[in-house]
Amino acid sequence: MERLIGPSVRTPAGTGATGPGPRTLPQDLLHEASRRLGIVALLGAVLWFVSTVLEYLVIRSLAGRHPSWQELLAHDSIAAVSILVSLALYRFTRVSRREPRFMLDLGLVYLVFTALGIAILWHWQPLPGGWNVQPMFTWVGVVVLIFAAIIPNPPAKTAVVGFLAVSMNPVGMLLAKWRGAWDFGPVSNILVMHYPDYLLVGVAAVIGHVVTRMGQQVRRAREMGSYHVGELLGRGGMGEVYRATHRMLARPAAIKLIRPELLANGDPAQTQLAISRFKREAEVAANLQSPHTVALYDFGVTDEQSLYFVMEMLDGLDLEQMVRKHGPLPPARVVHILCQVCNSLEEAHARGLVHRDVKPANIHVGRLGLQHDFVKVLDFGLVKQVEAGRREGTAATGDGMVPGTPDYMAPEMTLGREIDGRADIYALGCVGFFALTGRHVFEAANAFHMISRHLNDVPELPSRVASQPLPPELDQLILDCLAKDPGKRPQSAAELSRRLAAVPVEPWSEAQAREWWQAAGAATQVTGE
Repeated sequence: MERLIGPSVRTPAGTGATGPGPRTLPQDLLHEASRRLGIVALLGAVLWFVSTVLEYLVIRSLAGRHPSWQELLAHDSIAAVSILVSLALYRFTRVSRREPRFMLDLGLVYLVFTALGIAILWHWQPLPGGWNVQPMFTWVGVVVLIFAAIIPNPPAKTAVVGFLAVSMNPVGMLLAKWRGAWDFGPVSNILVMHYPDYLLVGVAAVIGHVVTRMGQQVRRAREMGSYHVGELLGRGGMGEVYRATHRMLARPAAIKLIRPELLANGDPAQTQLAISRFKREAEVAANLQSPHTVALYDFGVTDEQSLYFVMEMLDGLDLEQMVRKHGPLPPARVVHILCQVCNSLEEAHARGLVHRDVKPANIHVGRLGLQHDFVKVLDFGLVKQVEAGRREGTAATGDGMVPGTPDYMAPEMTLGREIDGRADIYALGCVGFFALTGRHVFEAANAFHMISRHLNDVPELPSRVASQPLPPELDQLILDCLAKDPGKRPQSAAELSRRLAAVPVEPWSEAQAREWWQAAGAATQVTGE
């Protein structure tokens, strides 16, 4: 149960220096290939059905003969079994949790099975027009090429399985001869007729080599500094998150890649400015020492000018998931969580950093060692640095772009005014409202409507929409955080933390937290935004 940003997936054992060999494709590419296998199987089922229908409507009428019931039974039986096997494989690729490499090996078995069905039907009767033993390409060779191009496998494995698949054509011819339906002369005629398909096996091996090399190039391109990059964990609006492992320490981490075009609207000059700001601000963020700030291990820029930073992997789930899955939290637990967030923000604000995207999805609640309900504030890699008497953009946004999430955005941010840590205080008030009630401060039809409501509407007391009783002091404190005027909010994270600690509730204990995690642990094994 590991979390950074985006959904977790199963992880193969071993990465980095002790992980897969250099010929192994990246795990996320193998996973995508296993899903493509399902699509190929579904397409195979459709083609088997369509070809059977065409057999009756077109081919039989052109041949000028009526097939016997034995021939109909054989054809329909092979088609029906092939359709069922194809649909079963499609279903299996969608519900199975087996490793992608197992799925691709299963796909090779499916290839040989399909080739056998095609070969038996293709050679059921002698071909008309004197083409009985002349060299020809068959659908088996085409299928082998399709699999080589769509389903990546090592060249040697592609060649061996391709050879077995096209060898089903001779098997089909021998079965026809055994039935007495086709006397094609010497057995050597089998090779004469199907040597073009065997040539296609060599082409398929070359295709497999090219696809494998491309995958290996992707793997090498993902080697970033001291980290080996593994499979994709998730995608977001700013980029992608990958599992990573330090080469020497074998320490698990997560790397977030941020595409430069999302930072500066594709303008090269703005992109370079965004990169320089990112590096400067990441340096500051990396020095944050609060235990409640997610650790930033490293950062850099790839050859393709994509920004990336390396962060710790976390055990738990974010606050948004917690509330969505398990309902609003009791006041004591909300106070406990918000105080830890204040600890993180207090240090950041003291260093002149404004988070600007405080929201439940960026507040991770989990287990750290023997502690439960331990909070980590995420996404500190792209904060805004506020300097006295100076106003500038940020690496996270280009000029004229508004950062943040509308549901939690302070009014001064949407108006383009200068901001300070009190913008994060407003967002934290929105977070508290959500954690206590399971609802946003305002409901709106779209982002613009939401921004307008945060600018103009007076929020309700959380107690009026909550399904549980709330202390009046906590009720009022949330409203104070949501004041339109920054001067009327708590003026610092430290002040907010003191007022939260003064709320008359029985403190949330480690025993309560541990009991909750033990009860809910089975439901929180897979997390995501």
